[in-house]
Amino acid sequence: MKILVCISHVPDTTSKINFTNGDSEFDTNGVQYVINPNDEFGLTRAIWFQEQQGANVTVVNVGGPDTEPTLRRALAIGANEAIRVNANPTDGMFVAKQLAEVIKTGGYDLVIAGRESLDYNGGMVPGMIAGILGSNFVNSCIDLKVEGTSVTAVREIDGGKETVSTSLPLIVGGQKGLVEEKDLRIPNMRGIMTARTKALQVLEPVSADSNTKAVKFEKPAPKSAVKLISPDNLDELINLLHNEAKVI
Repeated sequence: MKILVCISHVPDTTSKINFTNGDSEFDTNGVQYVINPNDEFGLTRAIWFQEQQGANVTVVNVGGPDTEPTLRRALAIGANEAIRVNANPTDGMFVAKQLAEVIKTGGYDLVIAGRESLDYNGGMVPGMIAGILGSNFVNSCIDLKVEGTSVTAVREIDGGKETVSTSLPLIVGGQKGLVEEKDLRIPNMRGIMTARTKALQVLEPVSADSNTKAVKFEKPAPKSAVKLISPDNLDELINLLHNEAKVI
């Protein structure tokens, strides 16, 4: 079984976020990048298929040379090879078209992408890939079993879970639950050293229009100052809740 895992290169949540050029561009200075958490769950599941069923695992990213350390980390975790599509990931449809071309060319049986990325939270790319390719698609996937070409998947729905049966080829939008957090892989020294010799192929992008662009970014409004009220002064607390906060 050939598995392709789509990897997003996203800022660590501990990074301080700033914007440049009139708040129209994200400032990357001093920002630490990581594998998108939803993608990391998918990668770990793919490595499980590799170990248990002999699957070949390839990771792919749409981005510039600065994303290669993230791909090398995925290789250190256990992926067999990596592909970087040499393009700026301007919007979801552009990325989906690039990934769809890689999938068509590579003949992958199973494609695992994160349900959404940690940075823009668009939640578009896996479904768009499936639409472009006409493939089976399971989103919000939290469990996945493959026997031959038959697949049983569990996906999260409002108020519960749903078990579905489908077949390969399949596109999956994975998330937390696809594996347990305790099962996520941390690269060891051997994996890091091996990753240096694994193939990382750079492909030029196919022609595709970017349909959206960022006009302006805004940070959330700062929180207002906290007023502390003595526990003995209930009248003042009620007055502030009623007349200032207007919640009662």
